Amino acid sequence: MGVEEFRRTLADATPPAGPSPALQALWLDGKGNWHEAHERLQDADDRDSAWVHAYLHRKEGDLSNAGYWYRRAEQPVASGPLEAEWESLVKALLASAG
Repeated sequence: MGVEEFRRTLADATPPAGPSPALQALWLDGKGNWHEAHERLQDADDRDSAWVHAYLHRKEGDLSNAGYWYRRAEQPVASGPLEAEWESLVKALLASAG
């Protein structure tokens, strides 16, 4: 699956089958449900989830907390448009998924 196909699934009622918690959170955020996306990652402790967690806090405007999560994810702090970061995250996570 590519980014555009993933984006098309945002029209569906449920996320695609089998995605990681990080991709599920990006799907929820893409649907405009920041709170549920954030909740989905609360118990996740992998780097991909930390990276998406960082993005969510940056989107929220909590840059200090975002910085913490970028460090946990071992990723540089993003500074570009949020939509570009969302797309980059989806692309990277889909590539690592298979």
